[in-house]
Amino acid sequence: MTIAGVGPGNPKYLTVEAKEAIEKAKYVLAFGRVSSSLKSIRYDFIQVNRVDDIIKYINIHNDLLLLASGDPNFYGIVDFLKKKGVLIKKVIPGISSFQYMMAKLEKSWQGANFLSLHGRDEGLEKVKKSYLTIILTDKENSPLVISRNLKMLGVKGTMYIGFNLSYDDEKIIKINIGEEVEDISALSVVVIENEMD
Repeated sequence: MTIAGVGPGNPKYLTVEAKEAIEKAKYVLAFGRVSSSLKSIRYDFIQVNRVDDIIKYINIHNDLLLLASGDPNFYGIVDFLKKKGVLIKKVIPGISSFQYMMAKLEKSWQGANFLSLHGRDEGLEKVKKSYLTIILTDKENSPLVISRNLKMLGVKGTMYIGFNLSYDDEKIIKINIGEEVEDISALSVVVIENEMD
């Protein structure tokens, strides 16, 4: 199996290698959002809804390309599949949504602390120890929830929130930690600049 990162969503951020792999592969597995955003390249995706669906197809076909949003090695699916015993022949990297966000903000990200609250439960306590933290969110751990929880932890600073990054309805806003923010989309990246004492 080959796994290709498809970037933050818009096909223009797909690498040439990933695009070629999509065009050449016999079978291409993709989650719904990924397959719908890449219809201009290929239309016959095998849509999967859960990771268990991927395992099912691996047992049927051995020449598979799996598309993963962002970069498959950054809080991605590669480690998960390896733990399930899946043999991965090749990983094609993609642009992560956090890389896209930091480029939009024109900010350096070396030295940043990374958290994924996307289907995971990592503590926000780590934010206290870092000047810069980048967080991948989900519906339950939305920017509003993060803002409120950071305020309760006594963290002060700025939050940059990127919704629907790279899509036509992309929106990036800046708030102070603790301020209310509308949860425009479950697809968001939060960048926190902590006012450390």
